[in-house]
Amino acid sequence: LEHCRTMSAPAKKKNPWTPMAAGCIAGGIEAVCVWPMEFIKTQLQLQSKAKGAAQPYNGMISGLSYYVRTTGFFSLYRGLTPTLIGSMPKAGIRFGLNALIKDRLRDKDGNLTPGKNFVAGLGAGVAEALIIVAPVETVKTKCIELNQPFVSGMKHILQTEG
Repeated sequence: LEHCRTMSAPAKKKNPWTPMAAGCIAGGIEAVCVWPMEFIKTQLQLQSKAKGAAQPYNGMISGLSYYVRTTGFFSLYRGLTPTLIGSMPKAGIRFGLNALIKDRLRDKDGNLTPGKNFVAGLGAGVAEALIIVAPVETVKTKCIELNQPFVSGMKHILQTEG
């Protein structure tokens, strides 16, 4: 029996493309589901910066109601494109890198300590933030502030801010 254990194949490494693809799909679904609330949150933040302007709403529910009533349901999805473009690879990078780092940190028996699992998650999260989150959040906020679609907002940022 001991001979069978030593002859058994080492733990099979998982393909990082599978969790990366799953992350991309999950990121897209997440973005579409939460976007109306993110849109209103950003509008409220921008409203608070406007001086002297009358504010048509002051909270999440009144903001959702205001936009549906005045510009239609789909106006709640204005500015979604940069977030969708960012959310899919963001989650893909996080899921894929987490799987890749965990595979690299496993011992010869395929085990992963809680500390190594934490390091894998931390590494994936930091990479996600640096590569995707910061740039996408900048473009998203600027597109909403300027009330422009993604391409126009991106052009504006490049022309005025570099």
